[in-house]
Amino acid sequence: MWRGSQGIWRSTRAEIGRDPAWFKESADVDIGVIITLFDTGTVTPDNLIYQALSNSKRHPLGTDITTAIVTADDITERLADYARQADGAFSENTVRAIRADTAIFTAWCRERGLEALPAAPETVAAFVDAMAETRKPATVRRYAASIAHLHRAAGLTDATKGNAVKLAMKRLGRQHGSRQAQAAPLGEMAVQRVLATTGGSLIDHRDIALLMVARDMLARRSEVVALQVGDIAYGDDGSATVLLRRSKTDQAGEGATLWLSPRTTAALRLWLSEAGITDGAVFRSVDRGGNVGGPLDPGDVGRRFKVLAGRAGLEVAAISGHSARVGMAQDLVAQGAELAAVMQAGRWKSPAMPVRYAERLTAGRGAVAQLYAKMG
Repeated sequence: MWRGSQGIWRSTRAEIGRDPAWFKESADVDIGVIITLFDTGTVTPDNLIYQALSNSKRHPLGTDITTAIVTADDITERLADYARQADGAFSENTVRAIRADTAIFTAWCRERGLEALPAAPETVAAFVDAMAETRKPATVRRYAASIAHLHRAAGLTDATKGNAVKLAMKRLGRQHGSRQAQAAPLGEMAVQRVLATTGGSLIDHRDIALLMVARDMLARRSEVVALQVGDIAYGDDGSATVLLRRSKTDQAGEGATLWLSPRTTAALRLWLSEAGITDGAVFRSVDRGGNVGGPLDPGDVGRRFKVLAGRAGLEVAAISGHSARVGMAQDLVAQGAELAAVMQAGRWKSPAMPVRYAERLTAGRGAVAQLYAKMG
């Protein structure tokens, strides 16, 4: 299944992606190990030999070798070794993003007859420029990070560190700016409108509970759908606490205990009672016949928030799965909460995002606003 060229081997995407027997015969490992983390596409280079300057930090051959000859077999074996070592080290969302990003890059390269692994810096730069025409800057930056990850995993020099790529990223920033679009908030005023316009069906009970719990937890969408019935502890005063077992900023799984208001707890109890849920996932799908199904997917959160917002007459274009989180952060700032308290509530390691969420509120309290307030 390998096709040779002057005694040095190469393969096609079809052989790699569709024929596990090829990989077992050539390297004695399962191709599934690799594609678990990467969509490798053209995993073996058509230029067949890669000259890589090595050092102990980024090259598996060590510091005693100035130049390493890396063959097709070397790359596939390194990727397989890395995928095995990395098993369980990254969140599902991270793995999903890496696979999707590398699939896009390798497909783009294949269509143009360019090498994806190892990629030349000029190839990555051209890819960045092409993606900048249709993708958001944050997405393009994530693509570059995934390409860098793939090269490091294969023990190759990071193509994204080349000067051509650095210049392409500067063009991206100058042309489109570095500011990311912010999800529209679902703050307390929006919640009141949602409550006034939502009916009493089983789906409505679920969606209200989903919104209220996500707000009180300042939850990311992956966090709220991961909530289990066993994670809830009800208090005598009508409130509750929930155990957040893992989050984006807590990959070690130390966990955090979060408080739910009596209003939110009442909505949660109503949903669980009406749905007949006594264990397992809290938030689940409901079909048109009112039958309760499996756990919601993180992508469902934003869609349900849009339904609630649209029914309440709110602008839905910028509503996303993070809208409840943004809304509660803004509500906390509006009530005078200090930045450190907001960061703790939302489990932010950096102040950058909560500061952005609250910047319109803080602008209204700035020096210019204070001046006009004194002037009457």
